[in-house]
Amino acid sequence: MTLLERAGLAALHRLDPETAHGLALRALRLGLTPRPGPFTTARLKTDLAGLRLPNPVGLAAGFDKNAEALAPLSRAGFGFIEVGAVTPRAQPGNPRPRLFRLGEDAAVINRFGFNNAGMETAAARLARRPQDAVIGLNLGANKDSVDRAEDFARVLAHCGAHLDFATVNVSSPNTERLRDLQGAEALGGLLRGVMEARDWLPQPIPVFLKIAPDLSDTELSEIADVARTSGLSGIIATNTTLSREGLTSAMRDQAGGLSGQPLFEKSTRVLARLSQLTGGDIPLIGVGGIASADQAYAKIRAGASAVQLYSALVYRGLSLVGEIARGLDALLERDGFGNVAEAVGTGREAWL
Repeated sequence: MTLLERAGLAALHRLDPETAHGLALRALRLGLTPRPGPFTTARLKTDLAGLRLPNPVGLAAGFDKNAEALAPLSRAGFGFIEVGAVTPRAQPGNPRPRLFRLGEDAAVINRFGFNNAGMETAAARLARRPQDAVIGLNLGANKDSVDRAEDFARVLAHCGAHLDFATVNVSSPNTERLRDLQGAEALGGLLRGVMEARDWLPQPIPVFLKIAPDLSDTELSEIADVARTSGLSGIIATNTTLSREGLTSAMRDQAGGLSGQPLFEKSTRVLARLSQLTGGDIPLIGVGGIASADQAYAKIRAGASAVQLYSALVYRGLSLVGEIARGLDALLERDGFGNVAEAVGTGREAWL
């Protein structure tokens, strides 16, 4: 982290977290942040469900909900970018304050509730996206929708021509009863609609499913079965957790989803179990608590073909992206792997 970036983060941390986040996006759009481009080597080049990535370090959904900073983010060092979540209609989300830093725990709690400008705005911005980056969209459902399952297909149909991949998000804890859609029957029906919408796109794209870290082993088994039969291209493990175990911050009892360091072990165990259940047949993307190359490597060895970051950027800044990519390359070289794909799942048993 440079002195300038350290000073910028210190200044942002004096502000309300949501205000600070808005200013960070504005700084990106104005070109005031690092733009080194993605670090890549032969070891880091990754094939993720047919997507060719320069490195396996991606940006998780939620950072750029409305696809406002696609060009600067594409030059920030990420191997791939996921924006959103986006719903068919614009919605304000939950009342503020709804974003909380837990500095003592290197964590964040949010209860945004899918606040976004809607699919019309997202599609217009995605149509002007950089073509040399891998960009996907997190699909969401409106809070007051009478058919939430249909909402996911509607957003994909409207925005899909501008995407490299899409993610079905049924795991946010901040929209009432949304996680009910992770059940086998409901999920199977939802994914059938999404896949039908995908098949009408000019170019079919990979569809991923993002799951919660709070699922039982039975529920994980059901999701693995649905993934096999539905044609899913991959699973993102995991979204935020409702658990508050081990937290010390004064903000620990705020309602919402917890992300950051306290989520690392929980999400990695879910990832490893999914890797075991799917037998490596379905690509997995590891998310939750990654703040170092060692943690990214642990996710990969637990079964992830790629990883995503978000909360760690709040504390470490965008320079963390290149730091993780370079560190991961060094770890792969140290252990004799010619490519990141060779390391996937090699340490899974330690997490089971």
